[in-house]
Parts: sequence; structure tokens; C-alpha cells
Amino acid sequence: MANTAPPANQKELFGHPIGLYILFFTEMWERFSYYGMRAILVLYLVSATTGGNAGLGWTSTEALALYGWYTMLVYVVSIPGGILADKVFGQKKAVLIGGIILVCGHGILAVEEMWAFYTGLGLIIAGVGLLKPNISTMVGGLYREGDIRRDKGFTIFYIGINLGAFLSSLIVGYVGENIGWHYGFGLAGIAMALGLIVYLWGQKYLTNVGNLLSKVERNEGASLGDLFGDLLKSPTQLIISIILLGASIYGWISWGFGWGLLFIFLTLVVAMMLMVYKDLTTQVMKDRYVVMLLSFTLVIVFWGAFEQAGGLMNIYALDKTDRILPFSLPLIGNEVPASFFQSLNALFIILFGVIVANFWAKRKLKNKEASSIFKMATGVIIMGLGFVFMAAASKEYASNGAAAMYWLVLAYLLHTIGELCSSPVALSFITKLAPVRYASLMMGVYFAATGLGNKVAGVIGEFSQGEPTSVELIASSGELTPFLNAKDSILENRKNFEIKTKIYPENGEFKAIDLNTNESVLDLVKFENENGESEIVNLLNEENVTKENPYIAVFSFRNNDEELTNEELDYSGIVIIDEVQTQTEFKTFVGITIFTVLFASLVLLMLKPLKRLTHGAEDTEKEIPEQEQYDLGEKDFN
Repeated sequence: MANTAPPANQKELFGHPIGLYILFFTEMWERFSYYGMRAILVLYLVSATTGGNAGLGWTSTEALALYGWYTMLVYVVSIPGGILADKVFGQKKAVLIGGIILVCGHGILAVEEMWAFYTGLGLIIAGVGLLKPNISTMVGGLYREGDIRRDKGFTIFYIGINLGAFLSSLIVGYVGENIGWHYGFGLAGIAMALGLIVYLWGQKYLTNVGNLLSKVERNEGASLGDLFGDLLKSPTQLIISIILLGASIYGWISWGFGWGLLFIFLTLVVAMMLMVYKDLTTQVMKDRYVVMLLSFTLVIVFWGAFEQAGGLMNIYALDKTDRILPFSLPLIGNEVPASFFQSLNALFIILFGVIVANFWAKRKLKNKEASSIFKMATGVIIMGLGFVFMAAASKEYASNGAAAMYWLVLAYLLHTIGELCSSPVALSFITKLAPVRYASLMMGVYFAATGLGNKVAGVIGEFSQGEPTSVELIASSGELTPFLNAKDSILENRKNFEIKTKIYPENGEFKAIDLNTNESVLDLVKFENENGESEIVNLLNEENVTKENPYIAVFSFRNNDEELTNEELDYSGIVIIDEVQTQTEFKTFVGITIFTVLFASLVLLMLKPLKRLTHGAEDTEKEIPEQEQYDLGEKDFN
């Protein structure tokens, strides 16, 4: 929280404080860098290791898993980012430091080495954690309590986010797909540097927001040490925390180190939230806190579905969408780059953002239902219905071998309308309900909920790829060479690779024929599960697959040891049956639709009691009389 309230006569431009536009352009360039990298990240991971613009050759499942962890951590570290802003830096300085770290992270991604790839991702995670929650809180600090312009201000700020996202998906996407993935990553770093320059130039318009609290105020603010210290004196909260910790340790043992750390982190967050609730001094604060927790649940559900955009839907655009145009366009020709579809969400937000915000504002002034909970639940329903079009795309792909582009366009349109109803409102809603003492921390928890939603999206994406059958490569390099493109030196450089085959049962035996050489690939591999081959045959028989009407399967191989000689190969692989995967994706899209609509409908059924628990947090909003306006030509503006 800033230590100075925004003055009543602060200078304005187009009806809003000038500081809003500084934060607008800072966030626009930061989002340009983030969404530009996001648009090409999964595509880079799954692109073949061969050709002039080689990727990493990961499977879709592996890429979606990394995408889920990365996008989750980008937001989860907002909690320590909010704490550092409150206790050490102040929000304004935290944004600056985060921006500098982001420039370094995106710049390192331009280096074509795996150490640089993981280091860059780590720095981006740290940078966003410092910048994202604090710049959003600064936007709220520009407005006085009860100012109805706050929601519109957040929407304008949100349009800045999406202007950057729109431009980056086109520019970084084109550079990444057509010139070089690492050139695209480097371009994202240049954009973040521009955002830093804007932020530094506009400091004179941000003097009353984002300042570090005084020592007395910091001592009065939230203390995690005190919260966790008091946990030992609170039997109920302590028992709940111990149970969750035990479950987390079990998860660590069962699912591995990463999941264990995530569960332990979530246990600490739950313990913290329990103690914050206990620390609240009035029933009004506690009731509002409960509503805020429910809003966090809506946030997780929303982003768990919505963030299929950068993962599963991104791969769908690359592999299963007919992107050929009947005409040619400058630079791209007649094939639309897969990353361009990432710009649709941002474009629709720019086109419809103000329209949707005005719709809700007018509805509220007419005393019609327009509470934040209502908007958020409605947004979840609209967004969920967008997956109906993705289910239709799956059906068309299964029938024709490719889905039309308009299915993706329609899905992104409904996702965007849902997002405009939910996401910017949620940001504003948190600032209204959060206890003042814990404001920045709750904003951090909001972004952590967003991150958890991103992880849920990754898990759903992994599930949609089905359960592949594992194989081990047993062929020598000489036996394998005819199935590979000799020009790409795959084996010499220990690259990952895949072999596309047609599969069918014949006389009770499994057949897998390479589409290029028309030779069997089964002599090259050994199934890790001795029943793996027969299980595939049973599946193919159930699906009435024949030699005349075969299924398509991809044998995808990853190198396990780069130190072996050319003749010694250590590759493991998986068999992915395209038609089976498509069926699983269809079920995933339908499942997302059903769950989101039912969950949000349940929230709407509880709307009246939930509104009572807010104790009129939104009822004091009103139109603020116009204050002194700034004209672009005024001398003091510069």
C-alpha cells in the first residue's frame, strides 16, 4: 500500500489519472515480452529437432507439463513478490527491480543452450513475481475509495496488457516461427527494456502510489512471522496444517520432488490464510474474507480452463488445424502461423473491452444485478461454452484430418467475452474486499490462485494427450538411418526424433508401417510392457481398424545419453495413436464445458447470501465529479 493517498485534484487525462497511462504502457511492453515468449514456448518445445529452425522435439505431453509448471510459478512467486514490496522495497521499486530481472531473463533465452533456456525461465518467473502483483495494486491506488471509475481504470489497464499481447503474438510469433525461435525470445527482451524506459520516465506521475510504508506502518502491517508463530498457539488451525503437511509429504513420495514442493507450498498458503482469518477483528472483515476466498476458487477454475490457449489449443493450431488460406498475404504467404491464433484473445479484448465494461457500468447504475461475483460467475460460464467449438473442431479433425480455423476463432471469442466479464473485475474486487493490512499479500494470493489455475490447465492438457505406450529403441544407427533424413544428422547430434506410421492389426499381430519408407518399424523397438503390443491390437480391433483403414501413430524418441558414440544409442520412446488422442481431446473439451458451467451456476444460486457477506463493499460506488483534465498539448504534461 502506498503511504500517501491519491490527491483529490490530481492531474488527469481522458478522465483518469495520468499515472494510469504510465502503468498502462509499462505493462503493455511487459506483457508484449511475456506473451510473445508464451506464444512460441510450447511450439518451440514440440517442434522437430531437424530443419532450419529446430526446436527441442519434445512430445506434447512433456511440453504441456513444462508449460503448466512454468506458468504456475510465474504467478505463484507473486506471494513473495508482494511481501518484499510491503516490507522491503515498496511497490514502485519492486516493479522496477522486477522489470530489470525480466530484461535479463528474456535476453538469456536468446542464447541457444539448454542452461540458458532454464536460467531464462527462472529469471522470468522471479521478475514477474515482483512486477505483476505490485503494478496491479498501484492501479487501484490511483483512485479514491468508492470511485466508480476504478473498474473502468482496471479495464483500460487490462486493454494495455492485451495490446502488448496482440502485437507480440504477431511479431514475436512471426519472428520465432519463420526466422528463429531464439530471435523471438530476444525480441521479447527488447520489448521489456522499452517498458522499463517508459516506467522510469513516468515516475513524476506516480509520486503518490507504490511508496514504501513507514517503519511504523510496516510494523502495523502483516507479519508472516507473527502469523506462523501464532499458528503454534491455535489448535484447530495447527491440526489442519499438520494433516495437509502429511498429505504433502505423501504426495512427494508418490509423485516426485516437484509435486511435493507444490503441496508443501499450498499447505503453507492455507495455514497462512487460516491465520489471517483468525487475525481479523470484526465480523464484517471475516465475512468479506470468506467471499474473497470463494473468488479465488472462481479464479482457479477460470484459468484452469482458459489457459488451454497457450498449451493444448496452441498445439491444436499447429498440428490439427487447416491453416491454409485461399490467397497469399505479405510475409506469411498463404499459411497462417500457429502462433498468430494467440493474438485473437488480445484482439477481441481491445475490440470489446470498453463495450463490456460500459455494459456492466450502465447495468449497475440502473440498479440491475452487476455485482462482481455475478460478473465472475457469468464470465466462467461464457468462457466454458467456448470449448463447445473446440469439441466441434475435434469431431471435424477426426472426420477430415484437419479442423477449420473458424472453430479456434469462435472459441477464442467466447473465451475473451468471459475473460472481460471475470478477470479485470476480479482484480478490482480483491482491492475492495482485502483487509487493508493484508492488501498486497492478498493481491499476491490472487496471482498465486491464477498460477494454480495455470498448473491445473497444464494437468488437463497432459490428460488430454492420453496414456502413451512406452518403447525402447533397440536398433543400431545403421538400421535406423533409412527411416531418418540423412541431411539432418539426427543421430550424430543426438537429437530427438519421431517416425510417423500407419498401424493396424493383421492376423492378430500388430503392424506399424513407416509412411515414408513403407517398411515396418517394429524391428527397431522393444515394448517396455510385454503386454503393450497386444493391448494396442485389442484397441485397434475394438475400433474396427483394418489395413485398408489404418490409424496413424507416431513413434516419438528422446535421447537419454549424449556421451555415447555414434554406434551406441540410448533412446526411449512412446507410441501416440492420433485417433485415440483426438477422442481423448474431445472428451476433455466437453468435460471442461460441463464442469465450468455447473460450477459457476452453483455460485449464481448462492449469489444473494454471498452478496450479504460482502456487507455493501460495492454499494458505495458512485460517479466522481470530473476533476482537472490534462490536455496532451499542455506544457506540464511533458
